[in-house]
Order: sequence, then structure tokens, then C-alpha cells
Amino acid sequence: MGGALTFTLVSLVYPAMKGVETVSSAPSRIIAETAAGPLTEADRDFVVKVRAAGLWEYPVGQMASERGTTKAVLTAGRHLVDGHTALDATCRQVAAQLNITLPNQASPQQQGFVATLRADTGRQFDTDLANILRVTHGQIFSTIATVRANTRNTLVRQLADQANDTVLDHITVLEKTGLVNFGQVQVQVTAPPGLPAEAMTPPPPAPGEPQVVLTPAAAP
Repeated sequence: MGGALTFTLVSLVYPAMKGVETVSSAPSRIIAETAAGPLTEADRDFVVKVRAAGLWEYPVGQMASERGTTKAVLTAGRHLVDGHTALDATCRQVAAQLNITLPNQASPQQQGFVATLRADTGRQFDTDLANILRVTHGQIFSTIATVRANTRNTLVRQLADQANDTVLDHITVLEKTGLVNFGQVQVQVTAPPGLPAEAMTPPPPAPGEPQVVLTPAAAP
């Protein structure tokens, strides 16, 4: 588990994109005036983060729903799929209204998380899933609070409200697995960024590429 946790540093801290553009040193800079209010770099970055999170946590949730070895892990998987299906739908609507380009793939780092979990089996899968995802959700939680407190854009505020509820739900079900190593998680959540920007930036969609849609899980 230690190796997997080391790999999880700064999961959701990557530059925003609208093409793919790197956030400047002034996240409060207004980049567009919209009917929903001014849009800042931080606002745009947040919308992209929400989208990228769903692009890797959704397939991981599917894996957990199928491969988890305990009822609590199976439950966590269903919550991940359901939560990100709903959150991604809102994110895509908000992005369309604010003219924000969304990725169709998660960042290389996030794709690495998926690969790590795909290679795991049994108890190791359950443990790595609980800890990797608990770290990433802990990191984005504070970002949501900052965006919610500072944005003047009503659509971004709406997305932040939903993201807050979703992330809190996911943190709760992950902790209920009984597999979270809180000591190591705390170190990971508070560690400074240690990866190059390109590892944490989702690639832009190709011209004309259809937008990926996260679909609800089939009824049992």
C-alpha cells in the first residue's frame, strides 16, 4: 500500500484548460463576463478538475462495484459511479454555458491511478482503492470550499455545491471500508506538489472528437 500512496501525491492539482491553458499566477483574474457572472481562472480550473476527476473515478467505481471483496467496498464503488454520473452531467452543462473546453481523458497521473488499481486483486485492490481515493478526495475538498467561498459565478457556485455533497459522500463511504490509513493519508493530502505540470494536465480533446458521457449504472 505504501507504494500506491506515494504515487497519489497532488492528485487533482493541475493547470486549467480552455484549449489547454496553464493557469497564471493570478487565479482571480477574470477571463470572461458571462450571464451567470464573471468567470475567473480559478473558476475555469475548478470546472476542469471536476470533469477530470470523474473521468478516472467513474471507471474505478465500476471496478470496485465488480471486484470489491467486501460489502463496504462494493458500496463505495456504487457511490463513485452514481456520484460522478450526476456530477459530470452538471459539469458538462455548466461548461457548455460558460464556453469551457473539457477533456475527454483524465491526466496522465490519474490514468496511472486507474492502471495501478486495474493491476491489483483481492484485498490489495480494496486497500489501494480506499487509500488512493481518500487522498484525492481530501485534496479536492479544500479546493471546493475555496471556490464556493470566492466565485461570483452562479453556475460555478452551483457546481461547487453539488461537488461538495458528492465528495463528502465519497469520503464517508471510503472511510466506512475500514481500510483507510489516516496517518499516511494526512501526509499525502498536505504534501506539496511534486510532479511536473504535464503529468497532472488532462489532454485536450481532438478537433471534432465526441464528448465522453458518463452513463448511469445499470439497475441490479
